[in-house]
Amino acid sequence: MAEHSEESALTEEIQQKSRGHEDSSSLSSGSDAEKPGPSPSVKVTPYRLFSRERPVHQVLGSGRTADVMLWRNKKISAGVLSGATAIWALFELVGYHLLTLICQGLMLSLLVLFLWSKACTLINKSPPRIPEVNISEERAIKVALNMRNEMNGASAVLREIALGQDLKKFLAVIAVLWILSTVGSSVNFLTLVYITFMTLLTVPVLYEKYEDKIDASAEKAITGIRQQYAVFDAKVLSMIRRGPLKAKKH
Repeated sequence: MAEHSEESALTEEIQQKSRGHEDSSSLSSGSDAEKPGPSPSVKVTPYRLFSRERPVHQVLGSGRTADVMLWRNKKISAGVLSGATAIWALFELVGYHLLTLICQGLMLSLLVLFLWSKACTLINKSPPRIPEVNISEERAIKVALNMRNEMNGASAVLREIALGQDLKKFLAVIAVLWILSTVGSSVNFLTLVYITFMTLLTVPVLYEKYEDKIDASAEKAITGIRQQYAVFDAKVLSMIRRGPLKAKKH
């Protein structure tokens, strides 16, 4: 009997130890679960040129024009670029004139259509279908209203600049006009249009391809420009805003 009681006492002691070990392990696991995990890393939005928040394709309108500018269809974009280059070479290198080209093109088109219609009449076939081009009154009014709004907006901005209300806009407009006058004195209008067209077909696609690198370089450049403008504002522009110095009292 004594031996049996000793064995039962030993088994109870072992069970109590195991329960205590399980309770301590559960408490430790619970405390580990209650400990806050590492805070999620805060996503820093990268700098984008012109503070844009949408992709380049959406900024350009997400239409056929954007597809051509970003070379979504390489055949169409290459065809547009080749056509523009051929027109520029025709006027600049060959020496063709715009009015002559328009008149001769119309003459050739009318001659072909006229002979085609007469031939169809002689052989009892239907004449060629020439689509009718009609500009609706609603579309014409819409275009006129858009042009009026743009002209009124430009006039308001120029008036604001002329009155000296915004010095930054004044300096920016003067700089742009000076650049345009310098470029205009070097090349003619047609070449300037062709350069602009080439820029629209090359710069957006290159920017979309190397977007991150260009944005990083632009951020550094803009930061440097802002620092230089702050120094210029503190040393020069602030003196202009104060006006003429008052005469000192003797």
